[in-house]
Amino acid sequence: MPELPEVETVMRGLMPVMLDQVIARADVRRPDLRWPFPERMAERLSRVRIERLRRRSKYILCDLSSGETLLIHLGMSGRMTIAPPADSHPAPEKHDHVVLDMENGARITFNDARRFGAMDLIQTNGVEAHKLLAVLGPEPLGNAFNESYLIAKLKGKNTPIKSALLDQRIVAGLGNIYVCEVLYRSGISPLRKAGQLTGEKAASLVPMIRQVLGEAIDSGGSSLKDYRQTDGELGYFQHSFAVYGREGAPCNTLDCTAKIKRVAQSGRSSFYCPSCQR
Repeated sequence: MPELPEVETVMRGLMPVMLDQVIARADVRRPDLRWPFPERMAERLSRVRIERLRRRSKYILCDLSSGETLLIHLGMSGRMTIAPPADSHPAPEKHDHVVLDMENGARITFNDARRFGAMDLIQTNGVEAHKLLAVLGPEPLGNAFNESYLIAKLKGKNTPIKSALLDQRIVAGLGNIYVCEVLYRSGISPLRKAGQLTGEKAASLVPMIRQVLGEAIDSGGSSLKDYRQTDGELGYFQHSFAVYGREGAPCNTLDCTAKIKRVAQSGRSSFYCPSCQR
């Protein structure tokens, strides 16, 4: 599933052709994805201007001139692609479920082969109360996510640190890939109880999370299976993985002779170096 860097990359890719532009026509080609689409979605999206584009956790939010906000979740295999202005665009393909033709001639297509993605329309002045957003913790790249906050949230917590960082109520947008990489760089085992971390160790996670996410965004995210940027290009951060997906490979740390291990935690695979991460 696309994580924060992938969603941020897609949102940034959409900005040049969508921000301050009018949707000339919306074509909603099925009644649902993961959940049913809102009523009259095509009509409500047509002939409105996109006044703001932003990301919240793993969601893209498009604030519209109609007073509504389009919420987009890519799910497991969703893609947002941009076709540049043309006299005529080719007919949508099988898994092109929502097509937005912009007045500037660009075409934005939401393609989702597995249909785990989602779209919804919400009143803009009530976005934060939406059921998918109301439970989210602070953004890891924002000021509200800081050392004091994380120390307080982890204090006395009996769950593994890996599970704590994946808890969207504690910090929004982190996923399996980037938590594995953060914990490796921090020298913390994913099996370690969150409440057992010293305040200093817990605080050190904040700049490391920002560093890893920043590098991933600069690389266009990570492409493992379905994810593509809006221009169809792959992300490249997967070439920088130190532990994720490297079970049995040698640790990258100088003078470390251990091999990367994989362990299942809450239905997800955790990858780590048993020597460097304690």
